[in-house]
Amino acid sequence: MNPNLACRKTALAIHNVDFEGLGTLRQTLEARGYAIQPVDALTADWDAVAKERADLVVVLGGTLGVADEPAYPFLSQELRFIRQCLAQQVPLLGICLGAQLIARALGASVRPMGVKEIGFAPLQLTPEGAASALGALAGVPVLLWHGDMFDIPPGARRLAHTAICQNQAYALGQHVLGLQFHLEADARDMERWLVGNAAELAQVAGDPHNLRAQAARHGPAMAEAAQRVFGQWLDALPLHTNAAETA
Repeated sequence: MNPNLACRKTALAIHNVDFEGLGTLRQTLEARGYAIQPVDALTADWDAVAKERADLVVVLGGTLGVADEPAYPFLSQELRFIRQCLAQQVPLLGICLGAQLIARALGASVRPMGVKEIGFAPLQLTPEGAASALGALAGVPVLLWHGDMFDIPPGARRLAHTAICQNQAYALGQHVLGLQFHLEADARDMERWLVGNAAELAQVAGDPHNLRAQAARHGPAMAEAAQRVFGQWLDALPLHTNAAETA
């Protein structure tokens, strides 16, 4: 019997838009005994969310940026919750906007790159990245979809970059992982991504036909690599004692 299944764990999945979900990460989490509890960041009662027992928090992507915080107050509440998780050393996985929010909560800057990075492309791993769970991504094209970039938070390790974006991933200790790219994306859901981002694609003259073809070509390999990356990172997480249980 898998020892990870002996005790049911809870993963909070923070959704910032409907069409950017857990994707293939869901299967990896469920295989390791996590009960997934979705949180709609836009409408959540954040005081109640802060009281939830959580063994893992996954902060997903979205169409907004960290700079939109003044216009969209839920981002301030989400940041406050992330800071609480960091203070309690709750394991955190951030994807795209999620990684940017965690970086901001850790004191790093998030800024526009001046160009959009959209489509499938391989990463360039740093030596630390190649030695980490991300080593399984060597040569594997992943989905990139962003126009902002985080700085590496103080004390964190830079794991990957591309020619356009110098910071694509970071890790802090064993319990925080931030990914600028969408390793979790399920290629079978690409139409939802295309429709959800239709206005942005029109602005940058993006070609939905090309993105569909890329997803069909690279999606299976990315899904296989994602299972290895997320599985290795989850299996290495330190044991976490929820503060609410010990109070």
